[in-house]
Amino acid sequence: MADDSDRAKIQESIKLQGEVVRKLKESKADKESIAEEVAKLLALKAQLNDGEPSGKLILKTPKGTRDYGPQQMALRNSVLSKIETIFKRHGAETIETPVFELKEILTGKYGEDSKLIYDLADQGGEFLALRYDLTVPFARYLAMNKVSNIKRYHIAKVYRRDTPSFTKGRYREFYQCDFDIAGNYDVMLPEVECLKIVSEALDAVNIGKYVIKVNHRLLLNSIFEVSGVPTDLFRPVCSSVDKLDKLPWEEVKAEMMTKGLSSDVADKVGEFIKQSGDHTLLNSLKEGPLGSSSSGPKALSELLLLAEYLELCGSVKEKVVFDLSLARGLDYYTGIIYEAVINDKEVGSVAGGGRYDNLVAMFDPKSRGVSCVGVSLGVERIFSVLEAKGEKYRTTDVQVYVASAQKGLVKERLKLTSMLWDAGINTEHSYKSNPKLLAQLQHCEENKIPLAIILGQDEISRGVVKVRNVTTRQEDEVPCGELIAHLLARPEFQQK
Repeated sequence: MADDSDRAKIQESIKLQGEVVRKLKESKADKESIAEEVAKLLALKAQLNDGEPSGKLILKTPKGTRDYGPQQMALRNSVLSKIETIFKRHGAETIETPVFELKEILTGKYGEDSKLIYDLADQGGEFLALRYDLTVPFARYLAMNKVSNIKRYHIAKVYRRDTPSFTKGRYREFYQCDFDIAGNYDVMLPEVECLKIVSEALDAVNIGKYVIKVNHRLLLNSIFEVSGVPTDLFRPVCSSVDKLDKLPWEEVKAEMMTKGLSSDVADKVGEFIKQSGDHTLLNSLKEGPLGSSSSGPKALSELLLLAEYLELCGSVKEKVVFDLSLARGLDYYTGIIYEAVINDKEVGSVAGGGRYDNLVAMFDPKSRGVSCVGVSLGVERIFSVLEAKGEKYRTTDVQVYVASAQKGLVKERLKLTSMLWDAGINTEHSYKSNPKLLAQLQHCEENKIPLAIILGQDEISRGVVKVRNVTTRQEDEVPCGELIAHLLARPEFQQK
């Protein structure tokens, strides 16, 4: 048992923590933040009882995760289905990889973000970690199975020990939707298709206005080279540049200087990375010092070819801007990089990707590489934007509801429902023996079930049923033997 002085300190801490909880509730903070502080309060109270827990179970999801109810899942499934359709439209096939990998597979691939990898305890002699993204496991899959050509998509959960923010769609457990093209192909043809896919997907989910920023890692290297950045600082400085969309230039510059850059060199970098525009910017850069740097000409040539290809790909060209500040902090990118950003500062980037030609070679015993380019859609952020619109979605795919107009028809109703199930028709009926007709029809309206089949003694004696359009309330009498064909032919039935 704690002594009196310790108890007094704990009681004071409880008082202060209780005030924290009260203020959070008054300010209507998000549920996760409140639950986290309540958990701290209960832990303090438990210390007054010899450190034993109070016995009260705290019901909350782990930090950075959330539950999804039927409405949220209907939205998620709708978005994921649209994205998957687009991936398939472009000829991709799918794979699956384990949710955890050997820790050594993941470490050293994400630059400064490696600290966000979730380590797992030693499992029978293997040191494991939850996958951070779907790209590194894909590269491991290619090397391990000696695959040199594939166009694949993968939709699955990944895990990051990040600081969560529900309003910004940033979680510790979240879905990614990846599309990648692996193989040696002509310059910029895979890249332009990836940009087209990003545009198609964001348009399909009706995300609103967005812009696709494009840059080249070799162009960034050239900027660092002509600005006087030491070679060993390219990666650390690149990580700082990647924060320019979130932080003001002064803070980014200060971070660069803490990594070893002088103020003059940082300012020279700043003069370049503050520029953005269309292909005319690229032409002007060719005439400057980047055009005569070691890797600048190659980068600018590829970007200009990409601009030409974009002209042939419809409206996507109107969404693309060449932005020299785009860095994408992951270490494995080697060429073109891109990021889709919506007009919502709270959310920001909703897709990103680029070329990574050396990642597979890191896993191959003979360092045999496979050229790869891909894109990842941050669907959690897309979900947060669409959820904020407050649109309602159907939470089931029920097409037909079998209703009884009188008492004592439960067996006839079940027999008809079973017949529709056997025909592959999504069907529901009441679990009450004698439900009221009005209640059954209200259920149809509330759940947006398009058709109701109404059974009555008169209809049963004549071998017919009434098929009712729930929205218009129009009813058609249909012989039981023709019911399946009738339903399949109705326009309402096609609108699941």
